[in-house]
Amino acid sequence: MYLRLSSLYFAPSLHRYTKSSFCIPPSWRFTSRIPNAPFSFELPSSLFTSCSDMSSHVPPPRVSPKDLYAWASHELLDECSCLLSTRAIREHKGDSCSYDHRAFSRRHDDDIAVLPCTLGEPVCGDEQANDGVPFFYFYQVGVRLPFSRFERELLTKINAAPAQLYPNSWGFVKAFDILFGFLGCAPSVDIFLHFFEVKRQRNNLWVTFRNVPGRVLLTPFQNSFTGWKGRFFKVCCSDLVPSALDGLPLY
Repeated sequence: MYLRLSSLYFAPSLHRYTKSSFCIPPSWRFTSRIPNAPFSFELPSSLFTSCSDMSSHVPPPRVSPKDLYAWASHELLDECSCLLSTRAIREHKGDSCSYDHRAFSRRHDDDIAVLPCTLGEPVCGDEQANDGVPFFYFYQVGVRLPFSRFERELLTKINAAPAQLYPNSWGFVKAFDILFGFLGCAPSVDIFLHFFEVKRQRNNLWVTFRNVPGRVLLTPFQNSFTGWKGRFFKVCCSDLVPSALDGLPLY
């Protein structure tokens, strides 16, 4: 049984109200405090929340990337992705005009957990940008995941995250891998670095490979990749390939 008062409706068990009426459980105590009034009522104190309790439910203020990554330059902080939804990633993957490969994975795309970025998330982010879950950023440049043993060892040797390597340099890596596969040999990081030297661009932010003078194994590309800046996504482990992040620098 509920008593109806005024023009509000209150359901104490659900803590919600509407504008229809005000319902009060009969267990609440009613007393007459207004002269000539039939009754008045007192609300239980349990329905009220103190200021200290309310403050505990206020979400913490969002920390800006500039404060979170104080070491990063403005160029890194300004490099954010436009791939902000799974739909955007699907459309980006299917852009055959820009990329030769439509797949992310070597076998099946379900093997790789590809996630969109959030608005304003810089390329210099770490697991703090993903609720503490490890991941790495990557630009879709025709390289399929997970990385091969050779690619992992090379990234570790030069101490570069996958997103730091220029697309044309990824082309050298893949061409070297294909060449040694054709010769029936396992690609070697030491042999690769015998023919290619590491060049760090713009305050060590980006990494490129160049032919060592007098040791030209592969000729440079006639055309460079274009339109890849601002088009990166996050790669996480999946249940099918739990080792996708092992053996390489992530950030």
